Amino acid sequence: MVAIMSASRANEKFGQAVRGRRRALGLTQAQTCDLAGVGLAFLYELERGKPTVRLDKVLQVLQVLGLGLQLGDFKGALSVGLSSEELEQ
Repeated sequence: MVAIMSASRANEKFGQAVRGRRRALGLTQAQTCDLAGVGLAFLYELERGKPTVRLDKVLQVLQVLGLGLQLGDFKGALSVGLSSEELEQ
């Protein structure tokens, strides 16, 4: 049996990863917003794990932070990833 993380926990972990990367790059929230073309409220909510965010804006933030997005099924048979370079296209 595969243990499935709750959606709220997954949102929280995703936000923590975004915040951690931003801080590791030495960027403030305001700088990240300017570079990604998103509002400060959006980034704040994303980093706090808000369950409903716009995917296009999430991808813009990930691109600025040099991160990608990877999707996969729970059995590992399917894996689709987007690197920051692919997000630019």
